[in-house]
Amino acid sequence: MKTILTPVDFSAATAQVIAAAVELTKSGPSQIVILHVVQPPMVTSDYGLALENVQEIFAVSEKAASRQLKHLAEELRDQGVSARTVQLSGGPVAGVLETAEKVKADYIVMGSHGHTALYDLIVGSTTHGILKKASCPVLIVPPKKKGSKKRS
Repeated sequence: MKTILTPVDFSAATAQVIAAAVELTKSGPSQIVILHVVQPPMVTSDYGLALENVQEIFAVSEKAASRQLKHLAEELRDQGVSARTVQLSGGPVAGVLETAEKVKADYIVMGSHGHTALYDLIVGSTTHGILKKASCPVLIVPPKKKGSKKRS
């Protein structure tokens, strides 16, 4: 059975990424592992949010992610696709790479948001980090162009 790791961030690209992963399942017995990594909020100064508020915000983010993951997996199962979910906390690159090793992923299917070079330089690119270090093939789903029609 093929294992297809599909990291999602619940952005507009998520539906396209899931659809691409589903396409890969059509070549034989497969399972999609939907992954979401909840990033802890960054506190950059002593004048930022109080620590209790940060923990509350993080807890709310984790609960919301859990609900969204469950919903995505149920949608896939309704389509007859084997799916399970994984939710982690921390950095997305490390989380994706560790999960890929743990589930013995045959493929990683993920989106690319197409940020500017400056953004990638300052913040870093999750996609780039995974491409550099992944031990399995990585399929990158580009962002949908505004006004573009779906290819048949």
